[in-house]
Parts: sequence; C-alpha cells; structure tokens
Amino acid sequence: MDKPKIHPYIPIFIGVVSVALSAIFVKLSSAEAGVIAFYRMFFSVLIMLPLFLMKYVHEIKDLTRKDWLFSSIGGIFLAFHFILWFESLNYTSVASSTVLVTLQPLFAFVGTYFFFKEPLSLKTILSGMIAIGGSVLISWGDFKVSGTALYGDILALIACALVTIYFLFGQDVRKRLSLITYTMVVYTVSTITLFFYVLLKGESFGPYPSNEWMWFILLAIIPNLLGHTLFNWSIKYVSTNVISIAILFEPVGAAALAYVIFNENLLTTQVVGGIIILLGIALFVIDDKFFIKKIKKGLQKS
Repeated sequence: MDKPKIHPYIPIFIGVVSVALSAIFVKLSSAEAGVIAFYRMFFSVLIMLPLFLMKYVHEIKDLTRKDWLFSSIGGIFLAFHFILWFESLNYTSVASSTVLVTLQPLFAFVGTYFFFKEPLSLKTILSGMIAIGGSVLISWGDFKVSGTALYGDILALIACALVTIYFLFGQDVRKRLSLITYTMVVYTVSTITLFFYVLLKGESFGPYPSNEWMWFILLAIIPNLLGHTLFNWSIKYVSTNVISIAILFEPVGAAALAYVIFNENLLTTQVVGGIIILLGIALFVIDDKFFIKKIKKGLQKS
C-alpha cells in the first residue's frame, strides 16, 4: 500500500469538522427546510457535473434496470432525510438533532437483519439497547422542556431511519458503480425530488439575499463534497472502524459550535444521553472478535 503524504488522521479530523458544520449552516439559513435541502443537492450536482462528464459518463450505459430503480429510491429517501433533519433543527437543539441522526449505524443493523439476513451478535444487540436508552433520555429531557423539542427529536429519528434506507438501497448498486457515478445519479434524483417537493409545498426558490446563497453553496461544498470525500480518501489507509469512531465526534463538534454561535446551552439529559448514545455506537463498531475476547477475559478474571 502506498504511504500517504499526510497522516490520514488529519483529513479525517477535517472531515468530521466539515460534516459537523452542516447543522450550523442550516440553522444560519432562514430559508425553509425543503429549499435548503434542494439547493444543497442542486449545487452538489453542479459542482460534480464537469468531472462526471469528463471521466465517468460512459458508466451510465452499464446501469441495469435494478440499478436505476434502487438508485432512484435511494435518492428519494435521501431527499426526505434532509427535509426532516433540517426541519427538526427548527424545533430542537443542534445537539439533540445531530446526536439522534448519529444513530444511523443502529438503524442499519436492523435493516441488514431483515433485508440481507445478516445475523445479530450479542455485541450488536447490547450496543443497540445502550444507544436506544440514550435517545430515550434525550427525548425525555426535551419533552420536559417543551413538546416542540420532542417533536424535533422525533423528526430527527425519522430522518435517521430514512438515510439508513438510502444506504441499504445503495449497498448493492455501489458494488458495480464507481463512487462518482453512483453519487451523481442519486444526487440528481434527490435534487429532482426536492424540486417537486418545494414546488408542491409552494416554498420559494428565490430571490434570496447573498448570505443565503452562501449557506446553500457552503452546505454543498463542505459537508456534502469535502467531508465525505475526505472520509472516502482516508478509508484507503485506515480501518472503517476508525472512520466510524471519528464520525461519532460530529455531534460533539456541532454542539460546541452551536454553543459558541447560537448560545445553545446543553441540558444534563442531553449531555448524559448523548454520551450513552456515543458509547453504544462505539461498542457497535468494535470488532466482534475483539469484543468476545474481552468478555472471555473478564469472565476468567471473575
């Protein structure tokens, strides 16, 4: 394997900060959730288009009917993931919303169990129970503050389920398509879906002041293209588990930025619940053999 010119942890760190900025940019925008989601995807497609046309457009002819179907369904679910997640930020805090969206790996193991018959290990079940306990604690704390905060939490959880479905439909297609081609197809379908959503909802495509366009473009460039591209580059040199653990710091970074920018104070239930969720997901991404070895070692000592 080629040795990277820079340590992989540096781009991973930049990637985490990039995706953490997503919720911040959404909160800074005054546009409606559907409009923000539309322009995030629309500008992502525009930026990717030259590279796609120059190097990858020939791959389109290789797409089967199943590839088109699964990619289209994935793009539709991705569109509504963004709508609900961005909408949740109007009702609950950045910390609660971001941490609940981070539950995606746990939704994924449920999906892979039912759709791909992948077995559930003891570690997987335990990590799921821990993370669900953390999400219940966050939601209970937000409910005590206001019903609208709980509503925002529910929207974030549904958004998390939708993005998991998006990944499940893409799991099969990505085995045959390059990242650029697959992303281009999915993002285009997602953009078209969001266009009709905004149109049917009667939301405004513009005009907007210059600062709004800045947030739209930054959402496309930083979390969408920069953040995930850096993760994809780093995966060549480090374990998937390293990336998974690193992404757990997204809600931490988002909450810290929200405290500085919006003066969002954290409830005790949000802090404790968030830590519990992160511990649950950290346990989930730990290698099964390593987990079993530690359990056996603990039993031998007792």
